[in-house]
Amino acid sequence: MTANVIDRLAARGMLDDVTSPELRQAVEEPLAVYAGFDPSSDSLQVGNLVTIMALAHFQRAGHRVIALAGGATGLIGDPSGKSAERVLLTSEDVERNLAGIRENLGRFLDFDGPSASAALVNNADWLGRFGFVEFLRDVGKHFRVGAMLGKESVRARLESEAGMSYTEFSYQLLQAYDFLHLYDAMACRLQIGGSDQWGNITAGIDLIRRQRGAEVFGLTIPLVTDSAGQKVGKSAGNAIYLSADRTPVYTFYQFFIRVPDDEVVKLLKVFTFLPLDEIDALAAQVRESPEERAAQKTLAREVTRLVHGEEALAIAERSTAVLFGASMQGLHADDLLAVFADVPSRELPREQVEDVPLPDLAVAAGLCGSKGQARRLIEGGGLYLNNRRVGGVDERVPGAAIVDGKLLVLRSGKKTFHLVQIV
Repeated sequence: MTANVIDRLAARGMLDDVTSPELRQAVEEPLAVYAGFDPSSDSLQVGNLVTIMALAHFQRAGHRVIALAGGATGLIGDPSGKSAERVLLTSEDVERNLAGIRENLGRFLDFDGPSASAALVNNADWLGRFGFVEFLRDVGKHFRVGAMLGKESVRARLESEAGMSYTEFSYQLLQAYDFLHLYDAMACRLQIGGSDQWGNITAGIDLIRRQRGAEVFGLTIPLVTDSAGQKVGKSAGNAIYLSADRTPVYTFYQFFIRVPDDEVVKLLKVFTFLPLDEIDALAAQVRESPEERAAQKTLAREVTRLVHGEEALAIAERSTAVLFGASMQGLHADDLLAVFADVPSRELPREQVEDVPLPDLAVAAGLCGSKGQARRLIEGGGLYLNNRRVGGVDERVPGAAIVDGKLLVLRSGKKTFHLVQIV
């Protein structure tokens, strides 16, 4: 093993609290550690990446990591950090979402390594066997209502206007039993999670102490927020997903390119494996030459490569270059739709596009107000079709210019784009 993983997490700003100072000594030897993931969507989000990266650091330090997909608890929903009760999922919803989570986690954790390989488990496999009376008898009797009411996640909800249902109140019993089951079945001695999981984690520790007389541990990770206190990846209600089907790679890449200077160093430490001395050098560049955005570009490259792979990163970088006049060669319609999601767009039938004179198309697309204006733009060398300068007023739109048979891009000057979609 390499350096103590607790020290490593602390140095990268990924350590919020531990339930016992003895954990640091315990991790000097290999142990099993788990984190749970809520299947509320068919893709994990950037916010989940904090916990995934923590698991990856444990695995790289030689520990056995367990990713728990909440197939059973996902039917209820964790109230921690929530201001209102979530709409309950159906069994079909959960099964579909679990498949997406399995795919997401496989990009970060080694499930097939010769040693310290990761395991993926589903708590429906053990919680699903309980009847209501049996669970109350075997598990519920070990909990005291006063202690449950004292949990911060419970107290905050009880004091809110929304209140809390009995279903949500019982959630901590289910998560506590998860820890007990993994302790029995896989010798798991450490649970990790976001700082809002402290109450659920300590509930499991208490249950194991009462039922097995054993000492186990909990570790929480700071929630990564922006300067406004919003969880990273959820600004303006727009989650940044790890699946390209939910968040296009270009959009994902641009999210990190746009990170403010006062947040980028923190995110480099949390979301990448870059050595700290390299991050320190980038921090110096932020202070000395912020206009170069070297730290943001590095962050976007590293995270996009980690999440989507080298080929997708190359596409994201080529897509970014398109905005500055680079060739669109090799990019597909979906890539360009993500790049030009915020520019004016016009839907036109193919007969109004293919083999049509460029002045006519510029007017039909809304880029120019008249054919005369379009001709003057072309004669001045200011009209571009798919970032290629239009050579003359008699030039027509070749069918090959229509990307994937779906769209093309018109540009006036350096920065005025119009998207034409074929219907």
